[in-house]
Amino acid sequence: MANNTLLEIKRNLEAHVGSKITLRANGGRRKTVERTGVLEETYPSVFIVKLDEQQSFKRVSYSYTDVLTESVEITVCGEEVI
Repeated sequence: MANNTLLEIKRNLEAHVGSKITLRANGGRRKTVERTGVLEETYPSVFIVKLDEQQSFKRVSYSYTDVLTESVEITVCGEEVI
C-alpha cells in the first residue's frame, strides 16, 4: 500500500515539473521553513526544486516519503496542497 501511495505522489509531482511551487518543510525544533521555487526534476526516490534567487540555497531535494509523512507540504501555484 505504501508503494502505491509513493507512486501516486511521484505521478502528481511529475505532472507539475516546471511549475512554480511553495514548499513548507519542518525545520526542526518547532520551526517551519517556507520556500518558493520551480519543480525542476523528479527521480525514482527524490524530487529537486530550484529555489528563487533570494534563498541561500540554489537547489533542494526531498524524498516522496517526506511528503507522505507530512514533513514537507507542497503547494503548486497557490492552487492545491500535495
